Amino acid sequence: MIIYSAKKKDFINDCKANKIADAVKREYEKNIGKANKNEVISWENSLKCMAAVINTEKIDDNAVVCAEYRLPNCGSRIDFIIAGQDQNGKDNVVIVELKQWSTVSIDEDKKLVNTFVGGANRLVAHPSYQAWSYAVTLENYNEAIENENISLFPCAYLHNYTYFEGDDINSLSIFPELDYSPLFFRDGESKLRSFITKYVVKPDKKAIMDRIDNGRIKPSKSLQDVLSNILKGKKEFVLLDDQIVFFQNIMALVKRSNTLREKHVFIIEGGPGTGKSVLAINLLSSALQNNKVAAYVTKNSAPRNAYTSILSSDNRFTKATIKELFLSSGQLLAVKQNTFDALFVDEAHRLNEKSGIYHNQGENQIKEIINASLISVFFIDEMQKITSYDIGSVSNILYWAERFGAEVHQGKLSSQFRCNGSDGYLSFLDDVLDLKKEYYTFDPEDYDIEVVDDPKEMMNTIKKLNLKDNKARMLAGYCWPWLSKKDKSKDDIVIEEKDFSHQWNFSNTNTWAIDENSVDQIGCIHTSQGLEFSYVGVIIGDDLRYENGKVITDYTKRASTDQSLKGLKTLCKKGDNKALKEADFIIRNTYRTLLSRAMKGCFVYCTDKALAKYLKERISDNKRKVNDFYSSLVASTDEIYR
Repeated sequence: MIIYSAKKKDFINDCKANKIADAVKREYEKNIGKANKNEVISWENSLKCMAAVINTEKIDDNAVVCAEYRLPNCGSRIDFIIAGQDQNGKDNVVIVELKQWSTVSIDEDKKLVNTFVGGANRLVAHPSYQAWSYAVTLENYNEAIENENISLFPCAYLHNYTYFEGDDINSLSIFPELDYSPLFFRDGESKLRSFITKYVVKPDKKAIMDRIDNGRIKPSKSLQDVLSNILKGKKEFVLLDDQIVFFQNIMALVKRSNTLREKHVFIIEGGPGTGKSVLAINLLSSALQNNKVAAYVTKNSAPRNAYTSILSSDNRFTKATIKELFLSSGQLLAVKQNTFDALFVDEAHRLNEKSGIYHNQGENQIKEIINASLISVFFIDEMQKITSYDIGSVSNILYWAERFGAEVHQGKLSSQFRCNGSDGYLSFLDDVLDLKKEYYTFDPEDYDIEVVDDPKEMMNTIKKLNLKDNKARMLAGYCWPWLSKKDKSKDDIVIEEKDFSHQWNFSNTNTWAIDENSVDQIGCIHTSQGLEFSYVGVIIGDDLRYENGKVITDYTKRASTDQSLKGLKTLCKKGDNKALKEADFIIRNTYRTLLSRAMKGCFVYCTDKALAKYLKERISDNKRKVNDFYSSLVASTDEIYR
């Protein structure tokens, strides 16, 4: 989507007249949503710097400039584009990633840069990588570029950064993308100008950017084949039981998407471990193999990052290429109607109303998903709502499906693949947490849950189990503030009486759940929901306790850095019954989700001794009932034979 576009001479005039930020802001808010102050400031500063770069007679005044160009199939935006022809009349596009950074540090191991972004120091992609990844995405997914001989040339411009010889930010050995996406600094205006004029000097005679913007979005054939081959080699993506039935029914419609006269919406309900994610990934692969424009969508970044890493094992494609198949639910707010043949929405219960960091963009993510695709498949478990922003529900999906005149298909995944297939364990959790009163026993031989008295002992056990397959992790309720965010020397989860102290996983990479050396850090609900492990150790904080014969929740014990109860805490303090009920539900659901992440077994440590005692009693009672059942079964069998 083109946000701001102008001929070179008009762009320069807008900058000289101090109108450029207002012009971009006006178009941005018309097409996307409210712009925040920092974005407007960056447009004002960075675009004026680009005006100085291209203010040369070597570039024809009728070359076309675009700012904040939104990639057609997702929410990523390109800061600056100049399109035109080279000396030989070849259609070219130069992509420039703009940064106002003045200082950065380098994480050589992770090949990332650390700088102040969004109000805090964060690890982010190298700017040259960003520019290059945008070019690769357009090349792989846009038919106009593929078929009409349009070439893309990416680069990055740090116009406030003073470069000193030997700075690692310009190290080719650390950042190989610099070889095809060069980096320019504050004193590099003339060098950047020379780079641009190698490719754009003559006017844009053939509406290059309009052709790209209107070009059909489709993955390259080679990418389709690679994804298919990778999945074939991954046993964790094999479909079983009712998964394959849903797969065949959905794909029958996807294959004839080009002949559909109306939209179709699938609502597939399923509890933890019923294979929602595996089904979504298989549907994505099959849709691509059938030459359909499709993507996997989820609010939670943890599964997106994990799947991207797993599927990027083919050396022909980088994570940037695969990443465009895995979208955030907030990336579809300005996508044109029916851009996609199919969208597969995992963790649909986590969808929000508004998008963006400040929840100020768009209208409703369910609406935007259905609008963007002919076929929308929502995988949902309403019992996994874990923040006050979560609005994904069957009723809300049905509401928007009706508004679009979509035909609705509903079903439930019943086969349970997590917790060793023990539906009894999940019902046990629901009963213990007072979520549902449908408890029936589970066999301890099927699934092992143990309450421990020492979190250090639990951590050591998890580390030993992790040596087998790198699939054991520690998790905790969000009752401890994120201190290591600002000071990496500090620990977050500190239990002094047990001499236990560890950090949240936030300071690790985006793929903490599958990284080789991340078992020392503790995950939270936001980085584990949607994923599964062989074993988990769960620390239950003071927000869940046992008092007066009941399991109770306490919203005041949540960390101040926790955003999941945002908007509710103030209402709760005023005694608002609806807010108190919602906060209670979110806390219980959070622990239900954490306690159901493992395939084989779960260890639990409670900061509240009364809760630990209660859980031990319930687990012991379950074992007794199971033993009584088997004893009676043996007795009955003996009686028959007698």
